[in-house]
Amino acid sequence: MPRRTVRRGSIAALLVPLLGAAAVGYFAWHGIHGARGFLASQQLAAETARLEAELAEVRREREWLEHHVALLRPESLDPDMLEERARVLLNLAHPDDIVILRQNP
Repeated sequence: MPRRTVRRGSIAALLVPLLGAAAVGYFAWHGIHGARGFLASQQLAAETARLEAELAEVRREREWLEHHVALLRPESLDPDMLEERARVLLNLAHPDDIVILRQNP
């Protein structure tokens, strides 16, 4: 009866490439889907672009507010701005003004 022998070299020859392929697959998956992977960097880039646009909008609004505040300072008081603010605060209109009433949504 022939004797079966298991060659240790053939198991090792299969095991090493399998472990290598598993390691490559592990690092490839984490390189794409991981917390610092490709997809995460794409999401961070999109979030950065959105936040930069929001920052630009906030800066424009701040400049507009600073301009209007400067017009109301005592050393550079603009009469038109003073009249506009007084009308808004007192809820009054000039007799020659055209007033359009609208409902709040």
